Amino acid sequence: MLDERDTIRYVRLAKQGDNAAKETLLENNTCLLKSILRRYLNKGVEYDDLYQLACMGFLKAISGFDESFGVRFSTYAVPMIAGEIKRFLRDDGSVKVSRAMKQSAKEMNRFIEHYASEHGEQPSVKEIAAAFSMDEGEVVFTLGSSKMPVSLYEQGDYKDEKSPELCEKLPSEDNQEEMIERMILKSAIEKLPERERKIVFLRYFRDMTQSEVARRIGVSQVQISRIENKIMQQFRHELSG
Repeated sequence: MLDERDTIRYVRLAKQGDNAAKETLLENNTCLLKSILRRYLNKGVEYDDLYQLACMGFLKAISGFDESFGVRFSTYAVPMIAGEIKRFLRDDGSVKVSRAMKQSAKEMNRFIEHYASEHGEQPSVKEIAAAFSMDEGEVVFTLGSSKMPVSLYEQGDYKDEKSPELCEKLPSEDNQEEMIERMILKSAIEKLPERERKIVFLRYFRDMTQSEVARRIGVSQVQISRIENKIMQQFRHELSG
């Protein structure tokens, strides 16, 4: 296995057109590619095709990687690989949303709107789950499938090593999937402007209401709601590739 220093050296060579360096990088990251593509099995695409898509995403990551990003190459590559697969599934139409799930999402959206009109802020995932007798993972999946704006993750304490990170609330089958979700979401958060990152920090790590965040930031609650919805839309774009 290549360490990070050797990885960067081979990335530099690959960016200069060295095909042998590309092959070396692919061979040494096979486990990473397979761990990502496993999340998309049983979606109507053959394993070999998924592997080819993962390789295409990996090669795009090599081409687009910039050492000035200040991140490990693997951290940069994960969302690129996942994004390549997700784009294919989305464009190919292999991922379908059932009528029942669409209906559930509509009912949840009506609940969110009603709750927001009464309380001046959107409900948390936990509150939505309680209202619909679902677990929190089902709520996230249902709302995410319909691409509706919602506070997708429960809160935790920011920069506390013992506290779960934002994406750890998503259901996962093993530690590799959990790691991938964390890396993709972390990448999306890091791309936000400073004010938006602060809003995410206060809302989802400090457990503040939209009104409390509005007072801290110095804007109205309505503005915070709009900014939050914009952030969630950007997250969905990043996570879907």
